[in-house]
Amino acid sequence: MYFPKVERLRINYKTLEEFKKFKGCGAQELSMLEDLQGTLAENDCNSPFYGIYYGESLVARMSLYMQPQSESAVSDYPCVELFKLEVLPEFQRHGFGTALVAYAKSLGLPVKTTPRVHSERFWEKQGFQAVPDPNGVSYIWQPHENTEDVSQGASA
Repeated sequence: MYFPKVERLRINYKTLEEFKKFKGCGAQELSMLEDLQGTLAENDCNSPFYGIYYGESLVARMSLYMQPQSESAVSDYPCVELFKLEVLPEFQRHGFGTALVAYAKSLGLPVKTTPRVHSERFWEKQGFQAVPDPNGVSYIWQPHENTEDVSQGASA
């Protein structure tokens, strides 16, 4: 059985080329290409981008941003904001998105995301709860409510 490995993506020209595969993968707001171009520095390993390679190809990606306690709308603790999770169409429904979410959960902090492209059911299956916010609805995962998920995510 294949277990996808989530890794922090280096920001370099090879990654930029890999990101171009995602450009036509849905609504323009889902594309992280503009984010990558805005922070391009040769082989920077402190990027907010994480991904899964299948062979030599990037097939799934997301960006994670740490929000300090003072800016966290989720709880009295810092939180992780998960943005723009994408899986290439031919690799969807094979556990790559779940592996990315498990990685975010393994950090042991609340995780907040905004659902895109009718993904509400996916987030609910991942243990997230819908919470109204000024811009619509966010989905929140709290580690104390899902301790089993955190331990499973640490090995993903």
